[in-house]
Amino acid sequence: MDNVSQFSSVIGDIYDAALDSTLWPDALQKIAGFVGGPAAALYAKDTIRKTGIAFHVSGIEPSFTQSYFEKYVNLDPFTTARFFFPVGQVISTQDVMPHEEFFKTAFFKEWASPQGWVDFVSVALDKSSATYAECGIFWHERGGTVGDVAREKMAQLVPHVRRAVHIGNVIDLHKVEAAALADVLDGLASAVLMVDAEGRIVHANASGHGLLDSGQVLRRSDGKLLTPDANAHHALRRIFSAAADGDLKMGNEGIAVPLGADAGGRYVAHILPLTAGARKKAGIEYSATAAVFVRKAGADLPHPVDALTDAFKFTPAELRVLMMIVNIGGVPEVAPALGISETTVKTHLRRIFAKTETRRDI
Repeated sequence: MDNVSQFSSVIGDIYDAALDSTLWPDALQKIAGFVGGPAAALYAKDTIRKTGIAFHVSGIEPSFTQSYFEKYVNLDPFTTARFFFPVGQVISTQDVMPHEEFFKTAFFKEWASPQGWVDFVSVALDKSSATYAECGIFWHERGGTVGDVAREKMAQLVPHVRRAVHIGNVIDLHKVEAAALADVLDGLASAVLMVDAEGRIVHANASGHGLLDSGQVLRRSDGKLLTPDANAHHALRRIFSAAADGDLKMGNEGIAVPLGADAGGRYVAHILPLTAGARKKAGIEYSATAAVFVRKAGADLPHPVDALTDAFKFTPAELRVLMMIVNIGGVPEVAPALGISETTVKTHLRRIFAKTETRRDI
């Protein structure tokens, strides 16, 4: 299979998984294969509670997945490094720390190395005030370290994975038969509308009709979907047209389209193409090329660690030390976990104290 055909097949599986979450492990296996690694995972981390959860995993033994969230999530350099990179940006180990430093950490020695993993490439799919969701590909020592080609391939998949995860969160069901998509959508609290390439509404659930009737966020004219927000209106027209041409045309469009409302408030739309994969049956049945999921946007609060980093200008190394002190203990515990000397830990702490104007003898 050539690269274009493989790419098309992978994103088709990604969008099918948006409707049927049981398909995610197979989709992740294809994602890993396309990018170049043997294993992949979709997961979330809660940095307030210092916990996390793996939603879907492919190629990792369950015992290692369990031990990661029970013990190693706080030792993983990626956990704190993620705060230095925006949602949607692909990063690998070399963006977090030099490989020679990574190989000295307790995380590598105790969790990654026993599995043969030597590198990792990931992207944050979403981030809130306390958690972030991520998709990551693990790299085996047989493949060396992550290179530019792998990063570029991961970047190509990012908008499609983000869109599918957003829509899957709206549906929040174990399994959906694509042929009965409209029946399922009718039972959702979120507003969902199915449209053709010209934006004509061919089906809407009860919440969708409610938004249309109010006219504050969505409207209809001559059967077409409209929005009071001119920018959103033009964006939706482009996306509906792209959806008619298949998954590959979607690109970065439609991941999250901001919708203004006449009475204030913030809404966001996610668009799922219905012209390929298992979704095609539903699209044909209802003469639709796309499904539009609309929900009220939450407060865009900064993550506490983001706020700390912005306020005090911590470096990645300083933030790693600070979070380790918070999560696992003092200097004697932190030094071996990070694979550095106690003197180095103390140096970072002095800089942290200076930046925060904190006084303490160490």
